[in-house]
Amino acid sequence: MEVINALGRRKSAVARVYLSTGKGTIVINGQSSEEYFKEGTLKYIVNQPLALTGTEGSFDIKINVVGGGVKGQAEAIRLGIARALCKVDAENYRPVLKSNGFLTRDAREVERKKPGQPGARRRFQFSKR
Repeated sequence: MEVINALGRRKSAVARVYLSTGKGTIVINGQSSEEYFKEGTLKYIVNQPLALTGTEGSFDIKINVVGGGVKGQAEAIRLGIARALCKVDAENYRPVLKSNGFLTRDAREVERKKPGQPGARRRFQFSKR
């Protein structure tokens, strides 16, 4: 099987995922997923599409991820892995991944800070006199 690539995005994080048949190793920016994500919940997020489709240990995954924080990066990786699995076998994997919401790009972004205000929506305290 040739290498299948897919793109995952979340907030300002972009993950490029390269999927090939193998023993189930996940390499993120040159490190193993256990080294890159110290927190257990983030490791769980990354492995969700594989666990759901029952393909743990059957694909080697190489990931390049840039931008954002650790949570956004983990969710971008999840979307990239789900999209790559759909390219492998859309007939079997797509309905399961779609019903769990792993193929939907979460489009929520941080709203920009406006001039004359301390934040995006926050205003300085109003003084009548």
